[in-house]
Amino acid sequence: MGLAFQGSAHCLRVGLVTLRSSRYNQRTMTAELQPTFYIREIPVYGDLILSPMAGFSDKPFRAICRELGSAMSYTEFVSADGLSHNNHRSWKYFEFAEEERPIACQLFDHDIDRLVVQSQRVVERLHPDTIDINMGCSVPKISQRGAGAGLLRTPEKIAELFNRLSKTLPVPVTGKIRLGWDDQSRNYLEVAHILEDNGASAIAVHGRTKVQAYHGEADWRPIAEIKAAVKIPVIGNGDVRSVADIDRIKAQTGCDAVMIGRAAIGNPWIFQRKDFADVTFAERTALIRQHLAAMVEYYGPHTGIVLFRKHVVKYIKGVPYATDVRLALLTCTTADEFIDLFSQWEERYERDDYQLSAEDAELFAQFESCVAAPAA
Repeated sequence: MGLAFQGSAHCLRVGLVTLRSSRYNQRTMTAELQPTFYIREIPVYGDLILSPMAGFSDKPFRAICRELGSAMSYTEFVSADGLSHNNHRSWKYFEFAEEERPIACQLFDHDIDRLVVQSQRVVERLHPDTIDINMGCSVPKISQRGAGAGLLRTPEKIAELFNRLSKTLPVPVTGKIRLGWDDQSRNYLEVAHILEDNGASAIAVHGRTKVQAYHGEADWRPIAEIKAAVKIPVIGNGDVRSVADIDRIKAQTGCDAVMIGRAAIGNPWIFQRKDFADVTFAERTALIRQHLAAMVEYYGPHTGIVLFRKHVVKYIKGVPYATDVRLALLTCTTADEFIDLFSQWEERYERDDYQLSAEDAELFAQFESCVAAPAA
């Protein structure tokens, strides 16, 4: 049974102490391990990495994923144009904790000169471990302008960009790509060779084209082809939703690491190689408190609770009786209100103080393994 809330201030303190203690333990463990692979001279301990995701891979969520086993951090992607205008929000996306290292700051743009200049500014100002260039975003307003996956249509610009970045920056430069613009222009091998030949230190590959976006199935075979064709580390990405998927993509591609995106939302325990169904109710409720605490500390009480809503709906997905409280949690405007509602739901759930519908009864049967307290 999870600890009951005794006011939001106590809840937030408990969550933050837990997070900071876990970071200390992670650093201690890392010092005793051998690197899984290197990004140039940067050692990476582990083979699972949280994918950069706009609106999700912010500083609080990255910290939680690192605590649970993500081997390094990638920021959300940031527009070089926004950085050039000193947009406060753009620079805030790049804030990170020292405990997150290795940290990659990811930029996007269609303008090569601006990408080079702003990458230099980021390195001088923030001192990340690597600079990563986004060549995978499929959103039309970005890709249609030649940024993100739009760069895949101009391999010569990729060559110029990476040649200049690798010669200019003191830190490694990496890239995240897709298989190509569409099925008729799957130029992933050409792009991979261009990246390696022009100084890239690692490549992350999403197994879909730009046109596919997130539809259809990811094709992992090209990831294996890229791994066989280059000597720099290759990180596989796309449709990794379970522990079995992690094992399959590694076996099928030989990739050095696996990048996990949407499957980590609501289940950051996947970085501990735990599937959603294997996470106990106590673990889930404890992490909800911890995550809320981090969001409120970082964003402030109002924005923190608003931005946390999209996470909590994933954390409680599939939990019996969650439908009774979901709407209320999603409309909370203060941490106090959220904590009161959440605590009441948790206590009633643990007392089994609900009338089960047929749907809930089926869910409960599927969820029985998750309600047992974790072993001491």
